[in-house]
Amino acid sequence: MTNKHLVLQTDFGLQDGAVSSMRGVAYGVANNIVVSDLTHGITPFNIFEGSFRLFQTFDYWQPGTVFVSVVDPGVGSKRLSVIAKTKTGHYIVTPDNGTLSHLLSNDLIDSVRVIDETTQRLPGSEKSSTFHGRDIYAYNGAKLASGQVSFEDFTKELPVRDLVRLPITPGIYQETVYGQPQLVGNIDITDVNFGSLWSNIPLNEFEKMNLQYGDTLRVQIKCDDSLLFDEVLPYVHTFTDVNPGEPLIYIDSVYTVALGLHTGSFEQTYHVGAGQGWAVSLTKEV
Repeated sequence: MTNKHLVLQTDFGLQDGAVSSMRGVAYGVANNIVVSDLTHGITPFNIFEGSFRLFQTFDYWQPGTVFVSVVDPGVGSKRLSVIAKTKTGHYIVTPDNGTLSHLLSNDLIDSVRVIDETTQRLPGSEKSSTFHGRDIYAYNGAKLASGQVSFEDFTKELPVRDLVRLPITPGIYQETVYGQPQLVGNIDITDVNFGSLWSNIPLNEFEKMNLQYGDTLRVQIKCDDSLLFDEVLPYVHTFTDVNPGEPLIYIDSVYTVALGLHTGSFEQTYHVGAGQGWAVSLTKEV
């Protein structure tokens, strides 16, 4: 069951009326729901980033919350519009274009239903094909959140295995050919305001290194196999455990391995980034 909470995520920004239109449609469907924002600052067209932000956030909302996620460079094309139900009882209304990839890679999607874009949409919007965030996703998200329709009312099922997935390689612990303990993974996202890099190496894999605060690891960052960063960094509890301007390894708020800079931007200082194609390794030198 849903709980009258609707959470919006887009790459629309807040410079024009797009998000306001989505809110207006949602409240026009039901004025007893609560519409909140996840973010509208997803990098335009960056489906991978939208996928991560959903994964980062959804579980902090109560089961029954409905999310609308619109990062949709293929709007109006043959890609499907879907509603996914998570194993925790959350719902996500979104295009089937990879937005659910991080949830899928963590085995969190329970079942999926398809929205009929020709009939299950804002009345009067039939001739519009470029604003499905308003006409399809906000509209159906509000109907679902308010309880006017149920998940089962969307009768066409889509097997979870058939959802579009972006390639995500899990972060893991391993040993090098020389027997050195090593963590390898991808850099999923940048901490937007502060320039830290968040990897997809989870805490349980990191703990296999048996590190203490102050221990060091050799960190290498590559983009499309080009080595862009290669330094030895300390693993610390928090940023102030090093001097201002110094780099560090820490565990971020989503419990993965991260790289940061005390009162500075790791991303800008070292000219590195995040997303598909960015890989990281952390090696214990013995």
